[in-house]
Amino acid sequence: MAAPDHGHRSVVVEADGGSRGNPGNAAYGAVLKDADTGEVIAERAERIGVATNNVAEYRGLIAGLELYAEHADGADLEVRMDSKLVVEQMSGNWRIKHPAMKPLAMQANRLAPFGTVFTWVPREQNKHADRLANEALDGPEGVVIGGPVASAPEDPEADDPLVEVLEAEDPAAPTARTALSRRAYRATAARAATAAARGRIRRSRRRSQRSCR
Repeated sequence: MAAPDHGHRSVVVEADGGSRGNPGNAAYGAVLKDADTGEVIAERAERIGVATNNVAEYRGLIAGLELYAEHADGADLEVRMDSKLVVEQMSGNWRIKHPAMKPLAMQANRLAPFGTVFTWVPREQNKHADRLANEALDGPEGVVIGGPVASAPEDPEADDPLVEVLEAEDPAAPTARTALSRRAYRATAARAATAAARGRIRRSRRRSQRSCR
């Protein structure tokens, strides 16, 4: 079978979430990888405020499924998590009783393509997503870390880590956008604004250095 246009026949989502306090300050991390090569396609992490461990785990799963839809739609998908609860609930083996998790589970089910395989893994096999979640947990709330992982940066000077700040939705944007397209729209705008700001700073530094010589 030929690979889809994005070039990935099979991909893996690794997702994690955690809370310091349960409930307490919480964050998630998610990474999308090519199943055959292990190449990191995209990753995402975010501090989400006060939440339980289980809510943070579901938010990580949803973020991973959104990465799949954005970068590998149509590929075979396996989701790996160290949350036994989420894996068993998404596999249909355990009931979802907590009211806070029901809408999250419904959203994840809508995003997961038919045939998605959910696999429980030990924590030590989920270190990438765990690291992303902890990085986000140590950062400011409302900042999404991550994006597509390029083989080479478009700007040779753009060596800073990509941080996408979710800005207020543009009132001129079409009202019929889906939640996923709104996220992509904001992320693209944020990346462009960040790149432009960095360029202005670098040009200003160069002018200052030349004037001092």
